[in-house]
Amino acid sequence: MSQLSLAPEVGALARGGSSITLDHVSKSYDGGAHAVERVDLRVEAGEFFSLLGPSGCGKTTTLRMVAGFETPTSGRVLLGEDDITDMRPSRRPVNMVFQDYALFPHMTVADNVAFGLKVKGLSRQECTDRVSGALESMRLTALASRRPSQLSGGQRQRVALARALVNRPRALLLDEPLGALDLKLRREMQIELGRLHRSTGTTFLYVTHDQEEALTLSDRIAVMNQGRIEQLADPRTLYERPATVFVAGFIGTSNLLVLKDPRRVGEHHVSVIGNGDRLVAPIPASVTGGDGPIQVTVRPERIYLHPSDDAEVPDEHSAVRGVVSEVVYCGSTTHVTVDLPTDERLVVHELSNDSDLKQIGRGSRVRLSWAPDCTHVIGPSAATAP
Repeated sequence: MSQLSLAPEVGALARGGSSITLDHVSKSYDGGAHAVERVDLRVEAGEFFSLLGPSGCGKTTTLRMVAGFETPTSGRVLLGEDDITDMRPSRRPVNMVFQDYALFPHMTVADNVAFGLKVKGLSRQECTDRVSGALESMRLTALASRRPSQLSGGQRQRVALARALVNRPRALLLDEPLGALDLKLRREMQIELGRLHRSTGTTFLYVTHDQEEALTLSDRIAVMNQGRIEQLADPRTLYERPATVFVAGFIGTSNLLVLKDPRRVGEHHVSVIGNGDRLVAPIPASVTGGDGPIQVTVRPERIYLHPSDDAEVPDEHSAVRGVVSEVVYCGSTTHVTVDLPTDERLVVHELSNDSDLKQIGRGSRVRLSWAPDCTHVIGPSAATAP
């Protein structure tokens, strides 16, 4: 399939967006189970904001409360300055795109796009003009007379987007809209969604369980777990400075380690493992006093793999010896799993053309090292945390 491309001008779809505010929003069902618990967040006007988390974390319920398909048990939902908590879905100036696209199978592409405009009672001429512009913007003009069953997954996705945006909503709500597409098409559509967002200026509230998708598309991301927000930040901060063990494990591949008996050496925590090995981590500015095990994380691409376990490394770097248990070729990178004498394990991502990899296989004894600023301190280890 050829690379999808949107027209550079999307005036037929453009409107701009409004902020979305969730003020102490909770949702519980019969039996008292909380699907969403005391969520506070503000999506800025024109922002691409994602709700990210595993199945059952509350992200879709949160989106449905903004759309009006669910009513909060407590709290308020605002669009701009307007309280829409109790407003019927049909009256809310937002539109929603579903994973299954929810197209009318008996209607043509043009009629699907025009449906919302006709419900609003717009004149025939305005409907014709807006639909024509939307079809052109989404490169669907040649498909206007086809029905959904005659379209590919990517084409159906673009029809669903055109139908939602032709109404010029103040916010577009997207519930895992790329989940039904194959990997190659999903990545193409990620690029196109980003371009569409920038062109229209509409506020996008996006739900996904795919962390790569969220990192690619979003201005900011709220990571949800068990109905609550674990961390809200921009993609780089979430990836490089996760606030909790859950976020560190959910966003990308992360190596979690514990500094069991750290001592302070200048601006760093140092935990000596033995045989010249050590773990080094910066002391966060927020840490004042107190000793005990510390939970840290280091990303696989930040670790350097030495094919010899007696390799010399700088004194200020973390350095640990271990035995290779897995070597997995992944195309441009190779993932090497190393078991440590502390009963922990580290995953290292190396470029597959690295000549050192030729010397490494299962059972190889290696040494791993990384700079102090590659270690991120999450906080006290769970064993000692209050």
